[in-house]
Amino acid sequence: MFKLAHLSDPHLGPLAKFSLHELLGKRATGYVNWRRKRRHAHDMEILALLVADIRAQQPDHIACTGDVAHIGLPNEFKTAVSFLDTLGPRDAVSFVPGNHDAYAQSSLKPLANLLGPWCADDVGAAGYPWYRKRGPVALIGLNSGVPTLPLMATGRLGREQIARAEALLDHARAEGLIRVILIHHPPYLGGAKRGRELVDAEAFEAMLKRKGADLVLHGHNHKFSLAWRPGPEHDVPIVGVPSASIGPLGHGEMATWHLFKIDGDASAPAISLEQRCFEPDGTMILRQEIALRAKPV
Repeated sequence: MFKLAHLSDPHLGPLAKFSLHELLGKRATGYVNWRRKRRHAHDMEILALLVADIRAQQPDHIACTGDVAHIGLPNEFKTAVSFLDTLGPRDAVSFVPGNHDAYAQSSLKPLANLLGPWCADDVGAAGYPWYRKRGPVALIGLNSGVPTLPLMATGRLGREQIARAEALLDHARAEGLIRVILIHHPPYLGGAKRGRELVDAEAFEAMLKRKGADLVLHGHNHKFSLAWRPGPEHDVPIVGVPSASIGPLGHGEMATWHLFKIDGDASAPAISLEQRCFEPDGTMILRQEIALRAKPV
């Protein structure tokens, strides 16, 4: 059995040091939002307890699907390096960025430079999509985080990245691997509200219908979701996880992470999901277990 842990949207705090000129443009509104709401909603003590629970379950690999930052400050990615290192050895942890990581054009270079070890392929090459083979699983990481206008949180993959992902899905199938896609935004039509959606979700769905996958993991919405989209042989489960750090002062679902237990092989994978989450009093519980058996077409 291969155990894959999934967490997302930790929004690490406190906010890293910055200079006033770094708050120009979209970051100014983001900073106000952090001061008013996000710094209270995201609880780093809860996040630390969640990480301890992940490590106690001894997963074979850990996937973080973005939004380690609030407003994409370069120093926020230094905080993210320390956080990702708490999860486990670097070759046992994978990362794809979210919209808060790619908050501004000036976020992109430090994001790539500092978090490169967690989003490079097996030969160390940078760029998206990346491809990592871990046990019986092929992990394919996509980048949907792009700078946007103020008050917008949309994502985009682009034709080239979708085409390369399609080729990697073929490669993983040829290698006889169970195929798992990691992305920040929910990659299907209706997956997020207008202004927060993946703008080329329709193109991603069409690619998935042509090539298929065994599991797609995302964050972004700060809530649990399970959607099914058609593949060539069976429907594909697309699972969204809540934020890993929402505490009692936040709104919506409390901090949660998902443990996927993957058995079988590429011809007949058996995948189950454990939702491990916090109650309002701060106790960690196992909310439910879900068998993600592929639905035949």
